Amino acid sequence: MTKNHKTAHRFECRTGKCLPLGATVTPEGVNFSVFSRHATSLTLVLFEKTKTAPLVAISLDPERNKTGDIWHILVLGIDLSLRYGYRAGGPLDREGAGHWFNGENILLDPYARALEGGETWGGEPGKAPQGAQDTSFQRRCLIVDNDFDWEGDRPLNLPLKDSVIYELHVLGYTIHESSGVKHRGTYKGLIEKLPHIKSLGVTAVELMPVFEFNELENKKIHPKTGEQLKNFWGYSTMGFFAPKASYAANGWDGNQVTEFKEMVKAFHRAGLEVIIDVVFNHTAEGGSGGPVISFRGLDNTVYYCLEPDSKKYLNLSGCGNTVNCNHPVVQAFILDCLRYWVLEMHVDGFRFDLASILRRDQKGELLAGPSLVDAIAQDPVLSGTKIIAEAWDSQINQVGAFPGRWAEWNSHYRDDVRRFGRGEPGMVPVLATRIGGSSDLYQASGRRPYNSINYITCHDGFTLHDLVSFNRKHNEENAEDNRDGADHNFSSNSGVEGPTDNRLVNALRLRRMKTFVTILMVSHGVPMILAGDELGRTQQGNNNPYCQDNELSWINWNFGKKNAGLLRFFRKVIALRNKHPIFRRSHFLTGADTNQDEHPDISWHGLELDKPDWSEDSRVLAFMLDGSELPREKRDDDFCVLLNEDQVKHSFQVPPPKAGKTWLRIIDTSRPSPEDFLDEDQGAPVMADRTYPVLPMAAVVFISRMR
Repeated sequence: MTKNHKTAHRFECRTGKCLPLGATVTPEGVNFSVFSRHATSLTLVLFEKTKTAPLVAISLDPERNKTGDIWHILVLGIDLSLRYGYRAGGPLDREGAGHWFNGENILLDPYARALEGGETWGGEPGKAPQGAQDTSFQRRCLIVDNDFDWEGDRPLNLPLKDSVIYELHVLGYTIHESSGVKHRGTYKGLIEKLPHIKSLGVTAVELMPVFEFNELENKKIHPKTGEQLKNFWGYSTMGFFAPKASYAANGWDGNQVTEFKEMVKAFHRAGLEVIIDVVFNHTAEGGSGGPVISFRGLDNTVYYCLEPDSKKYLNLSGCGNTVNCNHPVVQAFILDCLRYWVLEMHVDGFRFDLASILRRDQKGELLAGPSLVDAIAQDPVLSGTKIIAEAWDSQINQVGAFPGRWAEWNSHYRDDVRRFGRGEPGMVPVLATRIGGSSDLYQASGRRPYNSINYITCHDGFTLHDLVSFNRKHNEENAEDNRDGADHNFSSNSGVEGPTDNRLVNALRLRRMKTFVTILMVSHGVPMILAGDELGRTQQGNNNPYCQDNELSWINWNFGKKNAGLLRFFRKVIALRNKHPIFRRSHFLTGADTNQDEHPDISWHGLELDKPDWSEDSRVLAFMLDGSELPREKRDDDFCVLLNEDQVKHSFQVPPPKAGKTWLRIIDTSRPSPEDFLDEDQGAPVMADRTYPVLPMAAVVFISRMR
């Protein structure tokens, strides 16, 4: 029988259990469990809400309250409104053994389900609802009961090949006054914007980091306003199980957990999946000069990759430290975290930031054998979730090299379509490969076109509007002398750098944006679009606004009124893709004629039929997709696509339609709205001589229909 004992205060405690890790509510009280292999002492510290001074500190007996490397205790009858943290004592030998133990630091539980201290976006920790401020207050862990009525909610498990992903920032999406929502910048604000998201035809939202982070860690000053810049994007996690409190309309007392769940449930009811962007490659503790928040003070040598001799942090993330992802303890932690977000928070998938680090050992070397990447792909709990890799880190690009069911952000697709879109030489054959599903990257390993997440823009880089409006980055407001952000954007300004009243330049920019999204939607693979691109949103040439909590990063919904034609075009071209399985094949295009109808699944052309111009000087491409080459139950219409990224107009020969059919033009990105996209039953017949003039940097799409 477990022996009870009293604490120095008034709590009755028992030995407790080592698993599960974290703070677990039981019928008797709360079981606290935390890993630390090298600590010589461990203390559970309990706090009252928003109070700096501890209510009680409970020292754990290593003989009774430790199983293996896990410290644990059951506190009976505890008030669930109390907050908690840990003190870990042990050797302080940063440059020798690599230990950072300090018995005075209050450390966050890595498994904490919610944190106190960041309830108000941009507010210093410790600011209570009544306005009281305690500047010495630090983040604390909350005790969360997972009770929630999901009302039968289940994962949607939409096929990846049929997905259209919409990347957005929770706060930036609705914080602007033009959003028209009641709960601006929050999970509830996203629910209010569901009608717009649903109207686009996307199947999933991909949320930029929602794990708890400190937006005030950036100490740089805006060079124009004098205000402190922020970590707006949030790629600096301090609580991996904890949803960001300031993204909740009411982020106090753990309500952020409930609001996140309510958001997921609402999206599922609307038929939309929720994918979250997760950052396991580094933490908010940064390099040696960073704060001691959790991992560093609990067991630095286990959680981080260190130089063998100096014990300096390996920095393969570019953010000061590298998580030791393939240490068994850390690997188990990450898997536990992913399972929690699937089982308790009902998310449908993950996008892994700098995912190549998940394949590295403690020395930073790439593992030749199985790694965390394989464990994630084969985990039975995660088998139905979407797993998407940013398949690189600061040292290597591994696009095409992730195994099995992993999908990847295809940076080659992004760069190659951009380069074709600004008329670079030699890009036509490369573009054809990207449109066909990037077989050069995925086919040899037995993967499919849908393993490629195709995108032209994302949070990291230019918006679509800025891609056609700037030749170079303009990041001066980031207070880094324009040194930050990518220098190779493969953009072109369409004749004038930045904003202009030139009608012809603006018309060309609009045409090019529509051409880009047309190429994206007719390409094989999974398309991803950046939220706000459908409105023509601009960041004024800033290609790295990670620190900009202002108009540069917020979505101004007034652009949707100004660019109503562009918004309509986005909706129409996404709907076209969703309707026609010919754009969502599971297999790579081969040019084969499997049904012997004298039409291969894809045929390539140039200005003349059957004469694709793969030369260095070519800037035009045409192709025909045969809908009858699909399986019988998915047979589709035929399509013909004409692309001209030259500086002059070209007349294309259009392939002859099949017997009894005619070509109807449904897309011409050079035409004004609504002529740029005609409904299929209202399409314009091709000319009698079957030629069609395509203006510079325009795309044209035909569909075949019975005469």
